[in-house]
Amino acid sequence: MKLGIHAYAWCSEWSNDTLDIIDKVKEIGLDYLEIPLMRLDLFDPIAVKNRLDGLEAVTSNVLLDDSVDITSFDPEVRKNGVQYLKDCVKATADIGGKMFSGVIYSKYLKDAKAAPTEEEWEFSAKALKEVAQYAANLGVELAFEPVTRYESYLLNTSEQALKLVNMIDEKNTFIHLDSYHM
Repeated sequence: MKLGIHAYAWCSEWSNDTLDIIDKVKEIGLDYLEIPLMRLDLFDPIAVKNRLDGLEAVTSNVLLDDSVDITSFDPEVRKNGVQYLKDCVKATADIGGKMFSGVIYSKYLKDAKAAPTEEEWEFSAKALKEVAQYAANLGVELAFEPVTRYESYLLNTSEQALKLVNMIDEKNTFIHLDSYHM
């Protein structure tokens, strides 16, 4: 078993100003650090990779913005979401990371008035299949994190996560079960 921690234990936003967190994780003796990719414009993969110096890192994200919601009924928004997720996967690969996870399957805190439709499930699965194929070429795995019903309308249970993984049907997709949300 590996033990790690999310950088959010120390910061609310990742940047070069928070690189010292990597040193703290090494000092504590943890196996890995989860680095948030919420602001790709502040993420410096070269600085992160150099500071990691052998410490394992995983990355994570949540789709906060309406312009990148891969479950949107607007095809342009879904296209933007796929590109955004690919950019996150590339950033992960650039630091030597092997896993990108989080609420990457739909907009976080989406104001949904009903349970997701089959069409929304399909939107998510189709987008994530494309991202998974891209990620596989970079040696990166995708992990989908079910969260509380207050945070996502799509994945709240391990059963729903399994449904999505089966719909995507790519070997580099997994479920990330976070003890807080479980």
